[in-house]
Amino acid sequence: MTIAANFWPRPVPRLPRGVARSFATEPGTQVLGQCHWQQNPREHPTLVVLHGLEGSCESGYMRGTGEKAWIAGFNVVRLNQRNCGGTEKLSPTLYHSGLSCDIRAVVLELAERDGLPEIFAAGYSMGGNLVLKMAGEMDGSPVAELRAVVAIAPALDLAACADALSKPRNFIYEHHFVTRLKRHMRHKASLFTDLYPLHAVPGFPKISTVREFDDVITARYCGFADASDYYARSSASRVVAEIHVPTLIIAAKDDPFVPFGPFQNPAILGNRWITLMAPEHGGHCAFISQEDGPERFWAEARIVEFCKSNSELARISATFADKLEVK
Repeated sequence: MTIAANFWPRPVPRLPRGVARSFATEPGTQVLGQCHWQQNPREHPTLVVLHGLEGSCESGYMRGTGEKAWIAGFNVVRLNQRNCGGTEKLSPTLYHSGLSCDIRAVVLELAERDGLPEIFAAGYSMGGNLVLKMAGEMDGSPVAELRAVVAIAPALDLAACADALSKPRNFIYEHHFVTRLKRHMRHKASLFTDLYPLHAVPGFPKISTVREFDDVITARYCGFADASDYYARSSASRVVAEIHVPTLIIAAKDDPFVPFGPFQNPAILGNRWITLMAPEHGGHCAFISQEDGPERFWAEARIVEFCKSNSELARISATFADKLEVK
């Protein structure tokens, strides 16, 4: 299912062309979003969607989620993580699974500069870890405009995910990620040669696992002692107990490289703000249904459903539509 979802054709004829927008997240760093605005944006809820490792705003699940949310009356921001989607020139730094500051900065800008009253954040895989980490770091005082977050197959225990990826059965997935990470890093180094002298990095050519990449590259250039330190400090699992905003987590029990064990943490199961949906099947960020139409990609529909259930603007809009129908 994981592989099928990656290659499944994803036309989104009802999603209008996006408007590119840069968001400043840290000094010297910008991230790029494709924005789809409803008429009178402040009268509509807004969904910010974040992709996973080596994805972009053009990933199939990003486009599919965007279309479903747009049809439901949401403004949509399909957000690239820093350096993704061809945006390497917008920041001298690398991206990694701990940069929840980026999604937080985007939420704050939409609330403060755009005056959007209801903002929702949804993330897939690595992006799911980031939205959960952002919510947990708000420490009981979430941004008032942030109404809910959703995480699909979140890599909330990064060490466990890296260990799962290294198993022989997951060779095809790890090879895919490592090949793209190294290619991406070579391109980044070509743009910032003084910052990333890869010729002087011992072991770079021989990297064959995600953990090795994080030991050799992520830790070296992002301020961590090693991969273990990076995973410990960047995993959302350490802050999920502090989440105080409605949260939906969807995790398949058969996900090949996001183990289900960490989702059974009392910090999740005992947090009244968190709803965990754990179907037996779904693979990694796939959740392909036997039903056609809007339910084909089941998790995308659940994102929109959960956000609508936590949106006062959506309720007002639905009530108004019902009254018009009665008339």
